[in-house]
Amino acid sequence: MDRRITKEELKIAVTEAYKQFKENNEGKNANYIPYLASVDSDLFGIAVCLPGGETITVGDCNYRFGIESISKVATALLVLKDYGPETIMDMIGADATGMPFNSVLAILLENEHPSTPLVNAGAISAVSMVRPVGNSRGKWESILNNINELCGCKVELIDELYKSESTSNHNNRAIAWLLKGYERIYDDPEISLDLYTRQCSLGVTAKELSIMAATIACGGYNPVTKRKVFPPLLTEKITSMIATVGMYEYTGDWMFKCGLPAKSGVGGGIMGVLPGIFGIAAFAPPIDKAGNSVKSQLALRYIMEQLRLNIFNGKRIVVVE
Repeated sequence: MDRRITKEELKIAVTEAYKQFKENNEGKNANYIPYLASVDSDLFGIAVCLPGGETITVGDCNYRFGIESISKVATALLVLKDYGPETIMDMIGADATGMPFNSVLAILLENEHPSTPLVNAGAISAVSMVRPVGNSRGKWESILNNINELCGCKVELIDELYKSESTSNHNNRAIAWLLKGYERIYDDPEISLDLYTRQCSLGVTAKELSIMAATIACGGYNPVTKRKVFPPLLTEKITSMIATVGMYEYTGDWMFKCGLPAKSGVGGGIMGVLPGIFGIAAFAPPIDKAGNSVKSQLALRYIMEQLRLNIFNGKRIVVVE
């Protein structure tokens, strides 16, 4: 039997989550990227986008912050669309490492592939596959246009963040060249690293991330722009990746607690996908040791529990007026 929740119930749950966790002061901003360390730690917003295109927002949902690792989802979709799931399995993989998102050891242990496009090694590899290969400008246009289509608007580079990341990405540079040694990077390593750093430095809002999540939840159909962005089959592929590694090494605990496939970024954003139901996002800069926003986790888990939403409960959820 279907379980129905009303839009009003959803709005109430989102508002209550915001009020309950607004004053939480756990975690701290990512301090290894100077720009992120300077962002106001009190910023907090929650947004939901429904299949009809309606958005529910509370708090700082129009503040533009660094998308960081959530950009990996967009580029993974781009190469999935261009190459097909089987080729991505062969060239990158779709398996969680159980290690930190920027792990070099994971590459050494699994040198036959970089594991998944949703950790740094696999994401740099995915960027190297973006077409046209060898053309930095053309590749950037492809990456940017894809994210624009998913978010339903034009997103822009935060130049200060890009410069900040470019001067502190020594670990990622090591990853790029290690991948080159294993023949798991498919374009110039420096071009791939630069484009990866650039995509992580794009500025988005919580509202825009909720639209991206809703586009995934709706089988590649952007409910706001009414445009088809990618084939419906890819929703199950990308959502499975998000569900297995989206919250880094805490992903298993996260899925056990609330059953929401979600992807986080060290800029403080978390994007959640409930296929066929809605896309949801939250933003708050202070993060935990794994790189996940503390307040955003608390808020999203609260909403899921209050509305008894969980992809594992076997119930078909319908949002009604």
